[in-house]
Amino acid sequence: MVCERSVDLVKPFRDGLIVKLIVLVGLISMNSPVSGCEGIPSERCLIWGPGLNADTVLPVRYFFIQAVGSNGENLTLSPGKDTFQVKITPLDKKEHIRIHVPPPLDRGDGSFVVRYRLYGTVLTGLQVEVLHRDAAVAKSPYTIPGPIYHEYCDCPEPEPSVWQSIMQCPAEEPQVVADFTAFPTIDLQRLRQEVPHRFINRGGLIHYAIINNQLYRRTLGKYTDFKMFSDEMLLSLTRKVRVPDVEFFINVGDWPLETRRADAVPVLSWCGSVDTRDIVLPTYEVTHSTLETMRGVTNDLLSVQGNTGPPWMNKTDRAFFRGRDSREERLQLVSLSKKSPELLDAGITGWFFFRDREKDVGKAPLVGFFDFFKYKYQVNVDGTVAAYRFPYLMLGNSLVLKQDSQYYEYFYGHLTAGTHYVSVQRNLSDLLDKIQWAKENDAEAQEIARAGQTVVRELLQPGRLYCYYYTVMHMYSERQTGQPARHADMELVPQPDDHSAVCTCERDVHEEEPNMKDEL
Repeated sequence: MVCERSVDLVKPFRDGLIVKLIVLVGLISMNSPVSGCEGIPSERCLIWGPGLNADTVLPVRYFFIQAVGSNGENLTLSPGKDTFQVKITPLDKKEHIRIHVPPPLDRGDGSFVVRYRLYGTVLTGLQVEVLHRDAAVAKSPYTIPGPIYHEYCDCPEPEPSVWQSIMQCPAEEPQVVADFTAFPTIDLQRLRQEVPHRFINRGGLIHYAIINNQLYRRTLGKYTDFKMFSDEMLLSLTRKVRVPDVEFFINVGDWPLETRRADAVPVLSWCGSVDTRDIVLPTYEVTHSTLETMRGVTNDLLSVQGNTGPPWMNKTDRAFFRGRDSREERLQLVSLSKKSPELLDAGITGWFFFRDREKDVGKAPLVGFFDFFKYKYQVNVDGTVAAYRFPYLMLGNSLVLKQDSQYYEYFYGHLTAGTHYVSVQRNLSDLLDKIQWAKENDAEAQEIARAGQTVVRELLQPGRLYCYYYTVMHMYSERQTGQPARHADMELVPQPDDHSAVCTCERDVHEEEPNMKDEL
């Protein structure tokens, strides 16, 4: 049992054996699914979230449970991972739809995430039951009227403003606004000529057009396999909302491309830098993990929230790092670790860039990502560009020590060093000092870790990814001059076939004449 209020379980017994027995019982009870000291009043708990709204279509739907103690206050420690049970079924028992509902994820702070994935459209609706010791929680059972569309149902909301309201998209994305400052207008004719000419030898470019909510593309460059990630996200977006007609280039390489300060051309990239003018999108890693949650991946924006390791007080008070040799500073981490093993545990798990140094530095065994959070402090050092592990580290309950970097992801602008994470000089010269500071200022270090986790939980909700993508497409469309076109060498990117799942779209989708021009 973990309780918000401290309880004096051990009295001054003279018999040392009895004292040891009571301590042992206390330790065992730390893991028992009982909470709130006198229990959890089920009806006073809270349940909310997008997964209770039929119109919020996501690959995996989710909602939250907040455990409340008998004193009426939200619990701030885990009441036990098995505290709540959830059952989700079609209202019509004749509808045989597969619904995957894993146990709720215990976030360790009194709250839980409930996830479910539909493998077919539920026409009549769903019943959601949440129980605690067979008692209904909050206002359970909840009824979600149908139809409720599954991820691969091609049934976009025709009115973007309606969709944005349903998704609770923010009124403004500061990073998007900042990125488009350099592009008050986007000349499509110039774009088509200049982007291939300047960047075709820089890795991989995908030239896209969305016309009448259909996706078309052509590939440019040598390394374009990662188009699978941009394809799947754009297709998923167009299944959910009608996207304005746009024509653009996505850079599927690592490094941002546009270095000009004047006469820059807009290129969409997964990573930005202070030296470039690329328009930043959520990374392929975070979008793919969102699309494949509870199916093709184990680490995603939701699962990590329920796998953050032991409570802060029980974590190992050292910094931790495992990763590839994709930047020399990562090798420096190993040297620092050997110098001060009481402060830092760092190792290289894969060699590619500096193979000649493997013999001296050594190779560490792989460690499961969730096991990182056994440590109080996580070191985030760039790879080839920004380390794409950063959002997942921030969702844990460890303190993130982030290397200063010219690279950034789309959400970094919402974070402040010293408030949400601890910054470390690029050459890592102050890393050991920062770790020592954290050890000596445990309460402040924990507060920074908690503040970072809280803000990133909000920023990185799966629904926010779709809002961000749509905002980029919309703002781009408002600035482009000329007519978006499907070019002769572009191919249609079809929506995936899902013959195993019924998709009956009941929206009032207004068919329009294709607004396109084939350019030969």
